[in-house]
Amino acid sequence: QVQLVESGGGLVQAGGSLRLSCAASGRYFSSYHMGWFRQAPGKEREFVAVISTSGWMTYYVDSVKGRFTISRDNAKNTAYLQMNGLKPEDTAQYYCSASQRLDSSWPPLARYEYDYWGQGTQVTVSS
Repeated sequence: QVQLVESGGGLVQAGGSLRLSCAASGRYFSSYHMGWFRQAPGKEREFVAVISTSGWMTYYVDSVKGRFTISRDNAKNTAYLQMNGLKPEDTAQYYCSASQRLDSSWPPLARYEYDYWGQGTQVTVSS
């Protein structure tokens, strides 16, 4: 069992930066792929980025490539999402998630491939 708690969201102007953190409690954090999803009002929750258990592999949705960076610190049981060059269309509730499905194909993009979810943190980008 893993509990995930996101932090770092807030209000920022377009072009600004935020760093989201996802603190995990429980054991075996380093055994999970860690992902970030987001959900804007009236829209489906969408995949943003994922990082492999060791941190060697990452994958991003096209709309954030070159602007967002996912990372993790297994010693601190924490995953991060550094967001630069924020745009109003990045406004959403951001969710951290953990996937145990290490035998599935890489990258895990679908919500059903993730086993644990945080409560989310709001990111609002003003124009």
